[in-house]
Amino acid sequence: METTTLNWSKRMIDSVIVRRPLLCEGVQNDKWSYDYGVVLKGTELVWKKTGKQKYFDYMKKNMDAFVNDNGEIREYDINHFNIDHINNGKVLLTLFKETGEKKYKKAIDLLRKQLDSHPRTSEGVFWHKKVYPFQIWLDGLYMGSPFYAEYVKEFGKEAEFDDITKQFLLCAKNTKDHETGLLYHAFDEKKVQPWCNSETGHSKNFWGRSMGWFVMGLVDTLDFLPETHKDRNDLIALLRDVLQALKSVQDEESGVWYQVLDKGERKGNYLEASASCMILYAIAKGVRLGYLNNAWAEVANRAYTGIIDEFVTVTSEGLVNLNKNCQVAGLGGPDRRDGTFEYYISEPIITNDLKGVGAFILASAEVEND
Repeated sequence: METTTLNWSKRMIDSVIVRRPLLCEGVQNDKWSYDYGVVLKGTELVWKKTGKQKYFDYMKKNMDAFVNDNGEIREYDINHFNIDHINNGKVLLTLFKETGEKKYKKAIDLLRKQLDSHPRTSEGVFWHKKVYPFQIWLDGLYMGSPFYAEYVKEFGKEAEFDDITKQFLLCAKNTKDHETGLLYHAFDEKKVQPWCNSETGHSKNFWGRSMGWFVMGLVDTLDFLPETHKDRNDLIALLRDVLQALKSVQDEESGVWYQVLDKGERKGNYLEASASCMILYAIAKGVRLGYLNNAWAEVANRAYTGIIDEFVTVTSEGLVNLNKNCQVAGLGGPDRRDGTFEYYISEPIITNDLKGVGAFILASAEVEND
């Protein structure tokens, strides 16, 4: 495909490095932020494809801004039991395997320790955060599971994989809409949150990025799951089913996806970049690894062309922009985030949000593998 020759993954990470030599610098609230991990996993793919040391150095510099020589993580508190805080551990695993530096292993072990006592639903699925009790959010499956699976593969026991596959299977069971096959953003086991259906516990809408997180988490976790694991085929079937549901709401004209997936015709809804990139990543990687048949390659190509046409612009300095990203969306908390359609379209739409940029690098690098 013609657009692959433009090497968008490399161009985007090069743009990020120029704009933000350190991801946490100049940020209003300096924190151990999960979106750094999304960008740096994209950086890792570009590093592996190009062999250029500067990309590995960028990963290391950004994690070294948080991890000290004793393996302590600045701005991280295990007692918050926030599943988002696990995500950057994926980058630390790469750094440890590459350098052997003990500080990374100590930090990795600290994050793994969180999972031992992280609160869970009655079925054993991790709460999204301690402050969101008895709630499963799709986002958390990307934040926690691939790290957990890679840790188990490197340092754990094979029986531990059962806990990881259970996270996906139970999350899907509790969030799936059987009419469309789409997954609701979240599920409240207690069915008491203001944003949920009091009979089902489901949140009210299918948010694009939450489903993007879920399918990215699923395709990445499969990297580490043994070929012989009893749930492996079930996870591949789940990936196919969820992507088929997403294909059914792919915008016919543009080839990308809406902020609220199944309500493209409603006033105020918009084509959204981060979700589109995440879904493309899962499809392209699924095709490459044989989880999806070759017919999906055309779906990926349509989405990739649509993403470039719909969301990407280049400045006069040659820096790449990714436009039309939802800045943030969640449920509950002090901001009265009620999960309505009106709520999801009311959140700020910004350029170069790191979650979208990271997903764009990941997706582009996967498509460019072809």
